[in-house]
Amino acid sequence: MVERQASIEHILRLQALFPVVTILGARQVGKSTLARLLASTVPYTWFDAENPRDAARLADPMLALEGLRGLVVIDEVQRLPELFPALRVLADRVPRPAHFLLLGSAAPELNRAVSESLAGRVGFHVLPPFGLCEVPALQRLWLRGGFPRAYLADSDEASFEWREDFIHTFLERDIAGLGIGVSPTTMRRFWTMLAHWHGQRWNSAEFARDFGVSDKTVRGYLDMLTGTYTVRQLLAWHENVASRQVKAPKVYIADSGLLHALLGLRTPADLTVQPRIGASWEGFAMGEVVRALGARPHECFHWAAHTGAELDLLVVRGVRRQGFEFKLHSAPTLTRSMIQARSVLRLDSLDVVYPGEIEYPLAERIRAVPLPVACVTPPC
Repeated sequence: MVERQASIEHILRLQALFPVVTILGARQVGKSTLARLLASTVPYTWFDAENPRDAARLADPMLALEGLRGLVVIDEVQRLPELFPALRVLADRVPRPAHFLLLGSAAPELNRAVSESLAGRVGFHVLPPFGLCEVPALQRLWLRGGFPRAYLADSDEASFEWREDFIHTFLERDIAGLGIGVSPTTMRRFWTMLAHWHGQRWNSAEFARDFGVSDKTVRGYLDMLTGTYTVRQLLAWHENVASRQVKAPKVYIADSGLLHALLGLRTPADLTVQPRIGASWEGFAMGEVVRALGARPHECFHWAAHTGAELDLLVVRGVRRQGFEFKLHSAPTLTRSMIQARSVLRLDSLDVVYPGEIEYPLAERIRAVPLPVACVTPPC
């Protein structure tokens, strides 16, 4: 079993602060496995909202939950929004006989229900797929992605087949479960088109024209996939500087393994001949760096000026500004765009992250850094 020590430590810290802790993340990312590990050391009761028997038990939440002690785990809790008013009452009891651990896959609905009923009583942990802080095989992780069963599969072919099955099940069952009336065929075509846009600036009008629907429709599809942790949107940074700046977000398939499955890339050889391999590396390496920094979505941006200067990732935390470029190159060199970004954005540092082994300086406050070195920065 892959130890997810950083996630465990963060959840334990949240449990010391809040009566309710919610673990969010994509389907099959390992939320239930992690929760069972946490529950193995304390008395616990487990409910699965997808199990008809458990759902029936929770039809009267106060009757089902009020007498429980220890840790109470409720999996796929977004399917039972009627629980949250009862959880608010139970969380406010003094002394507190039970802690609640909620697991959910659909962020918009779950966040809305929690914010309305459990404000100030709940802590959140977003569980990502495996990262370099947990598994050491960089090339394998890049090709297969970080979903546990995809990464741990016996072969690249078995991993690819698992990811294909995941996509099929997600579109056939999970999308319908969110109450979204879009056919699986339509959503597969949208998701595949989005894979070809991976790492590019979003243009609703152009995408809608190619897809044959309205701007509003494709925007809704994009937000839905973002809310289920399968797509990442990186907002544009803009401020009062001399150059006109791009304001459109960039879009990424959140997991490199899903990206490669949508593009039909089964093996390392397939990946090397893919024209979008540079964009694949950018999304993969960016996700690892954001995770290593412990940066939150509202702290992460891309930046681009109409002069042509751009920066793949800008992390703004208080007064500190860190810049990152992601280059699939054996020995990246200094560019004018990097110098402009450092100056215009007043960067404290700019790291050019690449798949090499040697760290070396490029200019003042600019260096080339191997991805594993860039991911050393705690917390992971």
